[in-house]
Amino acid sequence: MLGFLEDAGFSFTDDEYEADVILVNTCCFIDDAKTESIETILEMAAMKTEGKCKKLVVSGCLPERYKEELIKELPEVDAYIGTKDLSEIVSACSLPDEDQLTPVFSGKRIVTTPGHYEFLKIAEGCNKYCTYCIIPYIRGRYTSYPMEDLLKEADTLASQGVKELILVAQETSIYGKDLYGKEMLPEFLKKLCQINGIEWIRLLYCYPEDITEEFLQVMAQEKKICHYIDMPIQHASDQILKKMGRKTDRASILATIHRVREIMPDAALRTSLITGFPSESEEDHQLLMSFVKEARFDHLGVFTYSQEEGTPAAKMPDQIDEALKVQRKDDIMRLQEQISLEIMNEKIGRELQVLIDGYLPDEDVYIGRTRMDAPDVDGFFYVKAEESLNTGDLIIARVQTANAYDLYGEMIKRYESTE
Repeated sequence: MLGFLEDAGFSFTDDEYEADVILVNTCCFIDDAKTESIETILEMAAMKTEGKCKKLVVSGCLPERYKEELIKELPEVDAYIGTKDLSEIVSACSLPDEDQLTPVFSGKRIVTTPGHYEFLKIAEGCNKYCTYCIIPYIRGRYTSYPMEDLLKEADTLASQGVKELILVAQETSIYGKDLYGKEMLPEFLKKLCQINGIEWIRLLYCYPEDITEEFLQVMAQEKKICHYIDMPIQHASDQILKKMGRKTDRASILATIHRVREIMPDAALRTSLITGFPSESEEDHQLLMSFVKEARFDHLGVFTYSQEEGTPAAKMPDQIDEALKVQRKDDIMRLQEQISLEIMNEKIGRELQVLIDGYLPDEDVYIGRTRMDAPDVDGFFYVKAEESLNTGDLIIARVQTANAYDLYGEMIKRYESTE
């Protein structure tokens, strides 16, 4: 959307008090996301009197799902853009006295992350139809973006100084199957690794049932690919997995985890879980707890089940009390904290590659991440250094101390790229 707008002559500000047009991009995956989106819309609507705002535009999943209701309930909003209407963003943001421009799409990306890492969305939509999830109804069926377009975009990002490329989709592991008749992620990764400037390639959202041997072998062989897999499993009780509409079971998930670690002993695994799914018993909860102990994920997040209207699970009997959902979530997070601390303490004394994200002047320490940590969701490496570093620098640092989520240490040397 920012690429369309820049082509049409718009400039950008992150100060809502200065903006003539404010664009709020929304999510409605779960109730908390809907609430945050609506609160942000109302907050930005106040800029029509407190700031310079002449037009408020709302885009994303919320108008895709609730446009008619929003038009009635939020008259403060001037225009809505759904997930399939991105090309209309210029006319939506144009003010009455401006020409209504319709630019030709150039594939331009406006980088809004810190600049040394960027997300590359490789597909849209989802075919899973898990019973708790609204995404397939909002985003449609799984649709891969053409490989040549993605490679061109990745090359452009590299030329802009991006060092870490993070691949995202509702499911990255089946990339290309709809376009090319087979899963093309391994071949795509090999081509990404040939792009000069990109040092790290990270994958998020790889469903365990679609992690193939070929994919793991490419991960192990290509030096740029981080040995990091985000593998959302949601539960480990077979009866709950079946009710969730998942296409796997406990034994298969464990087999995949064991195979990943067999091929890449240093692999970092992240997962996400749901507590309090309809009919989840104490036995199911204990099965999940025992699974967490056995799997020993490096990173783990837990969400309480959200009863989303329009999904099959919302109509299921035996909905779980909210307090019990939270209690079970807390049980798992306490267990995971112990596991994480043990894993992090095992890193003390090791020398690790670190990508610098910034500097904390009050503490005179740099903050970065290892190959085992994705931005925003995982921990940090706090590094003392004798020389000045810049955001985006790659260094080698030795771990001196650790807690359950973060590492602390000192710089050894700068990392020398093999390119």
